Amino acid sequence: MKESKVIVTGGSGLVGTYLKKYLSNAVFLSSSDFDLTKEMDVRKIFDLYEPEIIVHLAAKVGGILDNIENPADYFTENILMNTLLLKYSKQNNVKRFIGILSTCIYPDFVSSYPIKESELHIGPPTESNFSYGYAKRSLAVQIDAYNKQYGTNYQYLIPCNLYGIGDKDDEKRSHFLTSLLKKIYFAEKNGEKKISLFGDGTPMRQFMFADDLARVINEILENNIYDSFNVANEENYTIKEMTELAMTTLNIKDITVEWDKTKPNGQHRKDVDVSRLKTLLPNFKTLSLSEGIKKVYSSYYD
Repeated sequence: MKESKVIVTGGSGLVGTYLKKYLSNAVFLSSSDFDLTKEMDVRKIFDLYEPEIIVHLAAKVGGILDNIENPADYFTENILMNTLLLKYSKQNNVKRFIGILSTCIYPDFVSSYPIKESELHIGPPTESNFSYGYAKRSLAVQIDAYNKQYGTNYQYLIPCNLYGIGDKDDEKRSHFLTSLLKKIYFAEKNGEKKISLFGDGTPMRQFMFADDLARVINEILENNIYDSFNVANEENYTIKEMTELAMTTLNIKDITVEWDKTKPNGQHRKDVDVSRLKTLLPNFKTLSLSEGIKKVYSSYYD
C-alpha cells in the first residue's frame, strides 16, 4: 500500500492493539485523546492529522445487561461518533473510510443460516442489543448513502464476536470467551470448583481471534479492496459447546459450570456467511478456536 496518512479510532481497544503490528505508521487515537461524540474534537482530528484513510474501530460496546439497562447511551453515542466522522471525512476528502460494525446489526431471526450480507434489512436486531444493533446498522446505511450520493469508496466490515489477549477486565464490557477464560483461570488459581455463566448455554456463536480481523483490515488496504462484507471463521458452537471445548483444550477436569437461567441468553444465533470473504481473500486463514483459547489462557500466566 502506498504510504498514506492513516487514523485509527479506538486505537487502544482490542482490535486496535493488534492492528498496530500491521499499520505501524498510523496514528492510533483513543477516548483519552478525543471525544468522538463532540464535533469540536472530531474537527480537531482532521485539522491536526489531515488523514487520507480512516479506520473506525471506536464504539460504545458492552455486555447484554449493560445494553438492556442503558439503551439510549448505546444508540446516541454510536450514532454521534459515526455521523461526525463520516461528515468530516467527506468534507476533508478522505479517500478511504473503513467502518467496523458487528453481527449484532443482523435481524434477530432469518429463514436460514448462515446470514448473508444481503439479508441485513429483512428484520430488526435482537431485543437485548436493540439500540446498539440499530446504531451500528445505521453506519452501514450511512456509508452506502455516502457512496451513492457522493461517489465515495467507503466500506464496512461486519465481524463476528471477537476475543483476544488484552481484552477488557470489566465483566460488563469484556467479550464472552475472554470472560469465560478469566473465570476458569481464577477458579483454578483460587482452588474453586465451580464457575457461573449467564443463560442456559444454548445460543450459538462464532468467535474469532481479534488479530484475524486486524489482518483482514491490513489486507484490504494492501490489496485495494473496497467491498463491504462479513468477517468470521466457520466454527459455530453453542455457548455450552464452547465452554466444553475450552475445558478440554485447557485440560480442566475439576471445575463445573453453573448456568444462571435468571440471566438473559441474548440472540439465539447470528452466524454469518463468509463466501464473500473467501472470494476476496482466497488465501486468508483464521486461527482455530482451540489454538486461540490456548494463546489467551497462556497470556494470563505471563
